[in-house]
Amino acid sequence: MKKPAVAGAVVSRRRSLGKRIVDHWQLYAMLLVPVVLTIIYKYIPMYGIQIAFRDYKASRGMMGSEWVGLEWFERFFSAPNCGRMIKNTVLLSLYGLLWSFPIPVVLALMLNQMRFQRFKRMTQTILYAPHFISTMVICGMIRIFLSPSGGLINLLAGTSIDFLTEAPAFRTIYIASGIWQDAGWGIIIYMATLASIDTSLYEAAKVDGASMFQRIRHIDIPQLMPIMVLQLIMSAGGLMNVGFEKVWLLQTDLNKAVSDVIAVYVYQQGIERAKYSYSTAVGLFNTIVNIILLIAVNQISKRLSEDTSFV
Repeated sequence: MKKPAVAGAVVSRRRSLGKRIVDHWQLYAMLLVPVVLTIIYKYIPMYGIQIAFRDYKASRGMMGSEWVGLEWFERFFSAPNCGRMIKNTVLLSLYGLLWSFPIPVVLALMLNQMRFQRFKRMTQTILYAPHFISTMVICGMIRIFLSPSGGLINLLAGTSIDFLTEAPAFRTIYIASGIWQDAGWGIIIYMATLASIDTSLYEAAKVDGASMFQRIRHIDIPQLMPIMVLQLIMSAGGLMNVGFEKVWLLQTDLNKAVSDVIAVYVYQQGIERAKYSYSTAVGLFNTIVNIILLIAVNQISKRLSEDTSFV
């Protein structure tokens, strides 16, 4: 008795979907453009993933290259610096997530409490500005600020330390500069969420004698929680994607112990040494880890919160 009922429900849903498409065909036609572009530029290139399982030679082409299976993955895991690269990548990303994730939330809550609109807009502009500076320029500024001769930090501290040659300082430099560059831009989505809150909630809380911190705790933070969970899921999904450009530009021979990450290794093997199959295998391993983390964090978020954007 259950099977005909289930089949009837499926047929009903299909008819309803067909009716919605007919009624709103203009919207579906607009949706078709990004879907087609995504398929062309995101899914079709996945055909090239098989390079990771072949001994790819450009002269032989994709199908003409010898199939070697998991040989390149085995070579990567047996490399003497494999463990160090994975450790550095995870720690740099994890510390960056732990320190940089709450900063935009705190800034958004602080800006939301400002009542002088002109000062508020000026503060937002100052916070947004670093995001539009290129990574190359940012790294140049960092080198100038940290220069042992005339650098701002050394002048203020009265020292002459070359911080970029100090391995323990690299993670702090990388994470702090990332917060300075992107924290202001990250508050946009939180500010938009706070702007949509019904002002009558604040008025009722004030009448009940709620302080500013109580209003933030019981009104603002619950409204931000779904967006925070979504942002956390997306950030965790890219945990292994340490920014290649900044690491590459700030890396020196003396800080390689902590700055040697997978993204830089893939560039060195694939572009500099033309080991296309090997670099593709390493990059594929990195992507698979990100997918596993994305799924895991999403499952955890669904257990902790009823409101989640993924099912």
